[in-house]
Amino acid sequence: MLNLIGGAVGIVFGLWLARRKGGNRLDLLHYATIFGIIGFTLGAFAMLVVLAPG
Repeated sequence: MLNLIGGAVGIVFGLWLARRKGGNRLDLLHYATIFGIIGFTLGAFAMLVVLAPG
């Protein structure tokens, strides 16, 4: 579940960053894709490190 949350946060951060830099639609897509992949990977790693509750 953390990987999906990380991916979504990465996409939102990528869109925000590209819009702040004044990018066009292709820049928005590129930044969202790259940061989504990074966020997904960090979320998957966090699922391995963080213990499950209970």
